[in-house]
Amino acid sequence: MNLPNKLTVLRILLVPIMVIIPYLNIPGEFLQIPISFLLMDLIFIIASITDQLDGAIARKRNLITTFGKFLDPIADKILVLAAFIILVEQGRIPGWIPIIVIFREFVVSGYRLIAVGNEGKVIAASIWGKLKTVTQMIAIILAFIDIGTFFEFTKGTLSSWHLVINVVTSIMMVISVIATIFSGYDYIKDGKDLLKNN
Repeated sequence: MNLPNKLTVLRILLVPIMVIIPYLNIPGEFLQIPISFLLMDLIFIIASITDQLDGAIARKRNLITTFGKFLDPIADKILVLAAFIILVEQGRIPGWIPIIVIFREFVVSGYRLIAVGNEGKVIAASIWGKLKTVTQMIAIILAFIDIGTFFEFTKGTLSSWHLVINVVTSIMMVISVIATIFSGYDYIKDGKDLLKNN
């Protein structure tokens, strides 16, 4: 197993650690942020960095493998969806956000499977897909250190920099959802011919 694939596997292994942390009842906080959330955020950031590293190393050293092509997108989905579910369970974001993300991933994965079976046709990722990835990562990282809930700044219950974090987190979540919807639409639009019978 080459280095990029090892990084991908590491990303998957970090997910259960991130999931277990809330149940450990770790005491203490820093700047009113529970230590457990800081740890989950740190793990998510490390895992996100491995996502960037494995692709860059694979391309630079020509280490792209079938195993890597298969596992890398799965690792990304597991990481993001696990983080979203934790945030929903902890009352940080509403459930409809990961529902939209999951729906989009099922649609895109289905189209990719059909494309592979259709003489290896590739549906290129749009600018919306890239925007979705970036905004999702930023929104999740901020959500772990946001002591408020989704759009809590409208209730006037936060103060100082927590208000700023809540505003930015909420806006980034909304942008990521919009990008998720439009990137899913692009896949459907660009791949609609795949569903037609020849």
